[in-house]
Amino acid sequence: MAHWLLKSEPDSYGWDDLVRDGGTEWDGVRNHAAAKHLRAMAVGDDAIFYHSGKDKAAVGIARIARAAQADGDEGWVSVRVEPDRSLPRPVTLAAMKAAVGLQDMAMLRQSRLSVSPVTDGEWTALMRLAGE
Repeated sequence: MAHWLLKSEPDSYGWDDLVRDGGTEWDGVRNHAAAKHLRAMAVGDDAIFYHSGKDKAAVGIARIARAAQADGDEGWVSVRVEPDRSLPRPVTLAAMKAAVGLQDMAMLRQSRLSVSPVTDGEWTALMRLAGE
């Protein structure tokens, strides 16, 4: 199973919206690198739900419920994402940047990507920071 990080502006579509809706289509991604990551996702993969913008914190764990399918007619894709659980405590961007083992995390190196991979070691570090 692979791990991912999904970024969303909480004012546009936040963790509470995902929980309320029971899931959503993660669509509208129009960056080639992020779309490549969507194509690599498999059913059952876990994803950290990260609030960008003013919050700048990981707040929940989502699960990939359906693999990539076409999102429009230009080769873009979307996946189905469903909530799994809220993190016991949010993990701020500042905490991520300061944490040992996260210095090479894709989200920190390429901060504009809305979808990025998370290694097993990074996942473990993030879960520790979140109190899991």
